Amino acid sequence: MVHAFLIHTLSTQATGDAAFCRVLYSRVFGSERSPDDPRPRGPERDRLLRKEQLLAVARQAESACKLLQQASGRPPMDLLPQSSDEPVALHDAPTGVFRLRPGDPFQEAKVAVWLGVLSLGCVLVCEPHENLLLAESTLRLLARLLLDHLKLLSSGSDILLRADRIEIILNHFLPQGQLLFLNDHFVQGLEKELSASLSR
Repeated sequence: MVHAFLIHTLSTQATGDAAFCRVLYSRVFGSERSPDDPRPRGPERDRLLRKEQLLAVARQAESACKLLQQASGRPPMDLLPQSSDEPVALHDAPTGVFRLRPGDPFQEAKVAVWLGVLSLGCVLVCEPHENLLLAESTLRLLARLLLDHLKLLSSGSDILLRADRIEIILNHFLPQGQLLFLNDHFVQGLEKELSASLSR
């Protein structure tokens, strides 16, 4: 089960200052239940808590991406935006996994699978027992769909305007946060359905 999906900015600066990291889109599939929490609960507090948790995950993903870039010797310029006409090689995109301990930032332990594409990062926050290879392949598929169908990754500001279309993609390929085992034939069928939904 996927707890959350998010898209965030990736800073190309090597300063390690996470203040530039912004969550541009997020969708939470599961809820954090905290019956032992003595603080008062309410929709506004829950919303702010979710926002803080997802920003903490985005910052860790950005740090992990920078570390991977430095370790590989590739220049950080690889993360700069490029023309939407140029193909993006997703198989070369930096990717990784990191564990989130209980309480940091979620109450229960989670695992985050991230992918850096151009100047944006995509993250799936999963339950610890989830199939991580399946999560990574799903994340690459989602990034490709965002590129192919919506051209979202060429401009971060577009994401804020097309949240409804991202929801359609997630409903097709990550229904209720469930990772699907997809073969090529099934993906093609879902993509036809997706194209019809997006053209309405």
